[in-house]
Amino acid sequence: MKCTRCKKEALVKLKRHNAKFCGDCFEVFFSRQVESAIKRKNMFSEEEKVLVGVSGGKDSMSLWHYLKKAGYEVVAIHFDLGIEEHSQKSRQIVEEFARQNSFPLEIIEVKKEVGFSIPEIKKRIPYRPICSMCGLIKRYLLNFWAFREHFSVYATGHNLDDEAATLLGNVLHWQIDYLSHQHPTLPSPHPKMVKKVKPFYTLTEEEIMIYIRLHNIPFLEERCPLSRRAKSWDYKEALNFLEEKSPGTKHMFWLGFLETGQKYFRQEEPPLHLGECSICGMPTTQEVCSFCRLIQKVKEREEKYLDYNGGK
Repeated sequence: MKCTRCKKEALVKLKRHNAKFCGDCFEVFFSRQVESAIKRKNMFSEEEKVLVGVSGGKDSMSLWHYLKKAGYEVVAIHFDLGIEEHSQKSRQIVEEFARQNSFPLEIIEVKKEVGFSIPEIKKRIPYRPICSMCGLIKRYLLNFWAFREHFSVYATGHNLDDEAATLLGNVLHWQIDYLSHQHPTLPSPHPKMVKKVKPFYTLTEEEIMIYIRLHNIPFLEERCPLSRRAKSWDYKEALNFLEEKSPGTKHMFWLGFLETGQKYFRQEEPPLHLGECSICGMPTTQEVCSFCRLIQKVKEREEKYLDYNGGK
């Protein structure tokens, strides 16, 4: 098997591109994908300081490594969710990687920030999907910290598979508002909302895994134990089945939507009016933001639980 680019012995085969690459040429391919995404979608410049959300999984660890290797000024932030052994392993991987490479890193313990760990929130509000609540909390804290520390942009490791699965879910449920706004670059609509970008939006999980193996980057392979019933895994499984039958399906579905389909879901609407939450002061369309409403609900359930159990 010969490398498509240089004709040396190839190490990997990318079916969706009908290409084979040696290690060096895969690096070129990977870099071109990321740099093209950053420039084409106006994500950030070489002069900007970028905050990267790092969970300890392969995508965020690869993004952290790539941006630092490429010379961008990057600060990583990791949220300790308090999910027992899973969070302990994630934090250990992230902290050790930062220490070995002298990378700047901030650790935020969710329980210290909001008063409850993610499992405690799940216990108090069992009727809501925990992944949606966890995602809401992480998005809020990531934006809050980025704003407070004067970052103009923050990046996450969402890849092509993630975005295609999200798109499939939005289409199946005809979430028109989500379909109109799903994009790898979300500009700031308010001074307190930091621009959010996804530099890996054209790269598949398989390609990111190749990158992480080539560089021997440590990462946590196991799934979050609380995410076992998440619909996103079902959507990914369905798309993987189609991809196996017809390589490039996910690529055409997600990137084709961005290039051709999304315009049909964008509606003419007045500019979004964002006020500020009466509790935390962060942007919201309501008097109290979704984050504060969630934490209020958890506190109410906690008070009822303590009253019922005599304060124990």
